[in-house]
Amino acid sequence: MSKPTSIKTSEAVRDRLRILAAERGITITELVEDLAARELTAAEREKRALEAAHELGIEYSEQVRQAGQNAWAKIRAHQGGDAA
Repeated sequence: MSKPTSIKTSEAVRDRLRILAAERGITITELVEDLAARELTAAEREKRALEAAHELGIEYSEQVRQAGQNAWAKIRAHQGGDAA
């Protein structure tokens, strides 16, 4: 098991994490671990895009990569996240 650590955040974020964790019946620590495990790094996203293109028989060109990034930016914008 890893050694526990702390993360500094605003009270508003802490309160939101507390609510989200309570709704799921888990601790804030478990919630943060779950969220971090689900979020992909840029390298992981790129690898998955390559794998998906391969499975679909699509050549993973710069044009395809850019179209995918643009689509995800639009999705994030509608979810209230950063559009970049």
